[in-house]
Amino acid sequence: MPIKVDKKAIISKNAKLGPGVIVGPYAIIGPDAEIGAGTSIDAFVQVIGNTKIGKNCRIFSHAVLGNPPQDLKYKGEKSFLIVGDNNIVREFVTMNLGTEKDSKTIIGNNNLIMAYSHIAHDCIIGNHNVLANCATLAGHVTIEDKVTIGGLVAVHQFCRLGVLSIVGGCSKVVQDVAPFSMSDGHPSAVCGLNLIGMKRANFSVEAIRVLKKAFKILFFENHTFDKAKELVKSGLPLTKELNYLLSFISSSKRGLGRQ
Repeated sequence: MPIKVDKKAIISKNAKLGPGVIVGPYAIIGPDAEIGAGTSIDAFVQVIGNTKIGKNCRIFSHAVLGNPPQDLKYKGEKSFLIVGDNNIVREFVTMNLGTEKDSKTIIGNNNLIMAYSHIAHDCIIGNHNVLANCATLAGHVTIEDKVTIGGLVAVHQFCRLGVLSIVGGCSKVVQDVAPFSMSDGHPSAVCGLNLIGMKRANFSVEAIRVLKKAFKILFFENHTFDKAKELVKSGLPLTKELNYLLSFISSSKRGLGRQ
């Protein structure tokens, strides 16, 4: 497939463009950028720094990918932004390089990053996630898979958002968000189970039943997490979903928001 580059685009001779790449007018692609096959770069987009974009992505106008981290510790070290395949990056999105030497900000595959969202240095984003307009991730945030972040949500540095979690719009996330949960508020706290997401992901009736009971004990009864985990382990079958939930909670360094 031929590469199609508008004559008004500014592309370094050292940039690497795969087959079928389309570059719109006034886009800037730097010398250390690599664009995968079939990816479309719209007008006024900047792809700078040590940035690699995968196949079949769509980068809408005025997005800036690979700019230096907004971190006062950064002194120009060689760091990276890695973006996977089939991602949609809407207007005015910003994604930063990592901070330390050889560090990486990593975006997986099949994500929708809506307009004005910001992904800061050293974040790790999985697959099939949706970040709604103006979602803002501080440094070192981890988003697992099939996570939905509402519009105008701000996520504190080093927080983790577990698989199939959903965070309501305008929430303030200062602690980890449990897998399979719905969270909302200031600060964000678990308010329920993401039943629709689990059904769409073809969870079994038994898996959902067990998680419902576990969530009640963990998040809505007056127990410490240690006591709640003991009750869950002794009273419920340890399905793979429940084991994952318990492992996520046990490995949390920031704690989890709950009512």
